[in-house]
Amino acid sequence: MSEEKTPRNLSEKVEKLYQFISKKWTGLIIHALMDEPKRFSEIHSFIPDLSKRMLNERIKELEHHGIVIRNVITERPIRTEYSLTKKGHELGKALDVVELWAKKWM
Repeated sequence: MSEEKTPRNLSEKVEKLYQFISKKWTGLIIHALMDEPKRFSEIHSFIPDLSKRMLNERIKELEHHGIVIRNVITERPIRTEYSLTKKGHELGKALDVVELWAKKWM
């Protein structure tokens, strides 16, 4: 008697997640923000091949999805920092497992 495996259904939410995190640079931006908030230029320095235009676009997408928050610090000099929300940190922790896999297998 052989056991039949039931196929894993792909839910709409899971499909949306994979489409979102598979966009180029998204995972690296989340990785860059895992330890501490960073200014735009610090994120750009962390990922030098990422253009400023694309970084701006990805940051806006991450903000739209509630993963990154933009903080304006009004002390002189005025500056803007980006940090992960609770939702963003949870996603970052999930991506840490993928990073461990990459270190082992890539």
